[in-house]
Formats: sequence, C-alpha cells, structure tokens
Amino acid sequence: MDNPLLHIDDLPAFDAIRPEHVTPAVDALLAEADAALERVLGPEVPADYAAISAVLDVATERLGRSWGAVSHLNAVADTPALRAAYTENLPKVTEFYTRLGANERLYAKYKAIAASPAATALAGPRRKALANALRDFVLSGAELQGEAKTRFAAIQERAAELEQQYREHVLDATDGFAYFASADELDGVPADVLQATREAAQADAKQGHKLTLHAPVYGPVMQYASQRRLRETLYTAYVTRASELGPSERDNGPLMQTLLALRQEAAALLGHASYAEVSLVPKMARSTQEVGSFLRGLATRARPYAERDLAELSAFAASALGLPELQAWDLAYASEKLKEARYAFSDQEVKRYFTEPRVLAGLFEIVQTVFEVTIRPDRAPVWDDSVRFYRVERKLAGAEDGAGTLLAQFYLDLYARSGKQPGAWMDDVRVRWARPDGSVQMPVAALTCNFAPPLGKEPALLTHDDVITLFHEFGHGLHLMLTRIDDIGVSGLSGVEWDAVELPSQFMENFCWEWSVLERLSAHVQTGQALPRELFDKMVAAKNFQSGLATLRQVEMGLFDMRIHAEPGTEERVQQVLDEVRREVGVLEAPAFNRFQHSFSHIFAGGYSAGYYSYKWAEVLSADAWSVFEEAGALSVAAGRRLREEILEAGGSRTALENFTAFRGREPRIDALLRHQGMA
Repeated sequence: MDNPLLHIDDLPAFDAIRPEHVTPAVDALLAEADAALERVLGPEVPADYAAISAVLDVATERLGRSWGAVSHLNAVADTPALRAAYTENLPKVTEFYTRLGANERLYAKYKAIAASPAATALAGPRRKALANALRDFVLSGAELQGEAKTRFAAIQERAAELEQQYREHVLDATDGFAYFASADELDGVPADVLQATREAAQADAKQGHKLTLHAPVYGPVMQYASQRRLRETLYTAYVTRASELGPSERDNGPLMQTLLALRQEAAALLGHASYAEVSLVPKMARSTQEVGSFLRGLATRARPYAERDLAELSAFAASALGLPELQAWDLAYASEKLKEARYAFSDQEVKRYFTEPRVLAGLFEIVQTVFEVTIRPDRAPVWDDSVRFYRVERKLAGAEDGAGTLLAQFYLDLYARSGKQPGAWMDDVRVRWARPDGSVQMPVAALTCNFAPPLGKEPALLTHDDVITLFHEFGHGLHLMLTRIDDIGVSGLSGVEWDAVELPSQFMENFCWEWSVLERLSAHVQTGQALPRELFDKMVAAKNFQSGLATLRQVEMGLFDMRIHAEPGTEERVQQVLDEVRREVGVLEAPAFNRFQHSFSHIFAGGYSAGYYSYKWAEVLSADAWSVFEEAGALSVAAGRRLREEILEAGGSRTALENFTAFRGREPRIDALLRHQGMA
C-alpha cells in the first residue's frame, strides 16, 4: 500500500491520509524506532551525542512527524473512523515513548556523555539539550526499578487514554447540542449570526435558526440576545458539557477523578509529594508555594477593581435592563450593554472594520517589518479547502523582488466547523533541525482558530477579540518558525520552560491596541475605510473594562489547577476544591449546576496540568517586554531585532530567564502588567 504516513519526507499529504493508513504506518515506524533504540544501546554506537542522534533521533523524529499528522487530523477533522484508528494506536505510541524515556541503558549512555571530557567542549545549545535529556530521564522513570517502573509505565499509558477520552467527550458534547430558535427568540442577535444560524437550520431541513455551542454562535448569542430564557438555555448547556448532567457516556467526572489519582501516584513513585512538584521541575517557578503566592498576590491587587466592576454592572443591570438579580447567563449581555452605554460603541460596530483579508495582510506586514522577514503564499496538501499555506523567508539585501532564504512555512486554519476541537492553538508539524545527513530541516507550524466563516459574498468578519486571538497564535508560530537553533531538543519551543511559552504569544497581542497598527489592520467591509480614530479611542478607553473580574477569573482557574495537583486526595473532591477557590479569590457566584471543570481541557487533556498559572506568569514577561516597544515605537525594527535574536531565535537553548534578561537587560518586573491592566 502506498501509505502517505510512510512518506513524510517533506510535508504531510494531509489530503491523502486515510484512517486505514494509520495502523500499518504506526506499526512500521514503531518497528523502525525499536530497531534504532536497540542499535544505540549496543556497542557499535558510542556514548557520543551526535552518534546517538544520527540513529535514534532520525527514527523517533520520523515516527513523531507521522503520528503528529494523525493527531492533528484527529483534532481538526475528526471522523468516527479516524477516531477509532487514533484510539487503537495511541496506547502503542504512548508505550514506546514511555519505554524510551525510562530506558536505563540509554540513560546510562547519556550520563556517560555528560561525564566525559568531551562534554565540556559541546556548544551551548547542545549542553542545554543534554542537561534537559538527563532531567527528563529522571522525570520519565529511568531511575525506577522493578514493580515501580512497571507501574509507572502503566500509568502513562492509561493517562494518555483517559486524556483522549476527555477531549472526545468535550468535542462530542459541543457538537451534540443544537437548539432551534424562532426569529422572535433571537431579538438583538447580530444579522450575520442570524444568517449563519438560519442557513445551518436549512442545511438540517429545519425551520428557524440552529444554535450551537461553537464560539461563533454561542458567544454572540450570550452577548446580544435580549431573551433571558434563551441565554439561560445556552449557558446551561455550555457549562454542563461532558458532565453527569448530560449523557452518562460523555461524563468526564470519573475520568478527572482517575486522572488526578494516577498523576499523584506517578509523582509518588518519582519521590515527589505531589504531581504539581513534578510539573514544576522543568518550569521557571520553583515551588507550588511560589505559584500560590504569585496568584494570590495578583488576586489581592485585582479584588478592589473586580468588586467595583461587579457593583457597577449590578447597578446598571438593575436600573437600565430590569435585572435586579444578575445571573451567570446575564453577565455577558449586561456587560456588553454597559460597555455600549459607557463608551458609545459595540463589538459588532468594530467587527465591520476587521475583514479577514485586511487583518491578515496587516498582520503579515507588521511581522515582516518588525522581524525583518517576508511572508508569501505557498502550496501544500491541506485537510480542508479553507486552509491556507504560506512560507516565511529571511529578507536578502538587494534582492529586487524581495525574495529570500526559506526560514519556515505555516498552515492557517481559521474557521469553526463540526469535527474540529474548540479553541485556538499552534501545532508544530516539523521543527528546525540540522539533520545528521548534513541538511537543515526548516520548521513548519499549523495555526488553528475557530472564527465564523464568510457568509455570502462578504469576507469573514473578525471581532477585535478574534484579532487578538490570531495575533496570539501567530506569536506561538513565530517562536517555532524563527528559531536559529539546530539542535532538535532545544529548537523553537522545545526545551522552553512551559511557564514561559506564552511570552511571544501574549507579546503579539499588544500590537492589537496600537493606533498605527489598527490603521493597517482595518478596512470597513462596505466602504473600505480604516477604523476611525474616534472609535479606536473608545476601544482603548474600554480596554480595561472589567479587567479586575477578568484577572480574578484567570487566577481562579490557575489556583484551582494548582491545588488539585498539589494536594493529594483532591480526586475525591474536585468540585469542593473549585468551590473553595471561588470563595477565596472570586467575587462572582457560579450556579450550583456549573461544571466548568468537566470541559477544562487545558489541564485535563492539553498539557497545562499544574501549569495553567503560566498564562499570568508569562503575561508579566510579555508586558515587560512590550515596554521596550512602548519606548522605541510599536514597529521599531531595532527592538524587533533584539526580541527576535534573544528570545525567538534562541528558543530553548538557554533558560527563559537568560533569554529575557539578554533582551531586557534585567530580570522581569510586574509593574508593566499592572499598568497595562489599569491596576497600577
């Protein structure tokens, strides 16, 4: 069989990969990787970093790229057949990587490399990669023996299965809900949402408007629908997804309980008091106490602003909206009405100025200017007709057509659709690597969002929040694509502390609040005129609208995540811990039926377990980094070059603190973050 998963020498043939390709490819690639592992463990491969990499990294990178293509399709183009193939092969892949990370003989070879005189002569990035490898062997159970090692491996495999089930339950619960509303029920909902939901109902041969829990529908309905009962209906469905309050086969409650217990057991096997301790070993934060103090300190700063926000919202809702008692399903609606009253504009008014073609062109122009690169359309097989592909080049001085040397490529998948996981994220399709054969492999990113698609002849329209999300994900992409590090273990995001990976993404968000930038990003869908300065000034005035509430919400999620992973026994009282955290740091009371944790994929299935605090932690770094551009100018080429060279190009070859200090000239301070959020 001509299996495209066995021929990913360049880019994956996403349009040709079928479910029936997965098992044969995985079996063949696992056999190759196993053979490579046995070879490097033998006497013919010396205890030499390059010699091991030439055999083992080649095989595991090939396996990783093919499995990565399958995983990506599973997230963006889910079908029953593909899900079955993915689920069938996940245990095999997990077992191999668990066994690889815990291999005592391979660990011994790496320790021999570190102890050899040649280790001192290694270049800085390779020394960092070697140190990371030794650390990761310990975290992967390489020092465990006997039954402990066997149990640790079983835990990894079972946890991977449960995390996949958790993701599937959230996707199925999101896709599985539909409410067909009459036109009368949708009073206040924007015209483009009415058109899209009407067309969705017609596609199902139904009358009225099909409302779903996908962001392009759920968000605007909660924000603009004047019918309180409709908002309550959608809110209830959204916050009870994948819980015991829905179909039992999609209940994530038992999965969370088992996952937390397994994570704590694995931590104990490694000699740690909690899973959170293990999680923090490769991060910037040094202890669970430091994280707790950081989050609680932020909460203390934000609480007076949050209390003021809530008091103002409650008073407005009672006097202007006839809502004497605010409920959870009223918050988005009342907040939008208050913002419109206070600042005399609406998100829908702003949205008419952000057409997707203009926003993309503006984003590319900014990146090209600040980071001295060129972005061009390119061609590649894609998984959906709406997906686009681009190349990033280093500008060559004197080149008349602007052509340059290839640095990276990226896919752009912008629209929400059935079978696609909610949210926004960046995947690496391929990382930069100086391969043992002498070639340099250039990185490839996949940037995924869930925006509303175009309607009729109009281009897709983005809210300002959508624009911020796009810039955020592009920041992750730049971290992967602009690296100049050739060692695969510390190239791009590889080896970067998890609580620092959000620095480039959150940094990029700042461009979305600059007048010189928004002029370039905006063109009214009908007139083509740029965003009026008067409207921009209103947006800036409203920038920190309810920032106190927003900060406490992030603190709440981060503290909940840290507590359930830092306190043994929390698997038996997940809801209780969440309630305690809400009482400690929150000012809003959630309904008793709210099951937010059942769809908190970031920490239960997305790599952020005991790490959700990273968003606020990295926001300190990004705000402080942006202050350089505040001084030099938002489009400063000199400041952009420094950021590119010291942070983006350096990747994981140094610690995040070393990278930041090299750029900023000092360690980070929290002042800029508090000032940016109006809480200085």
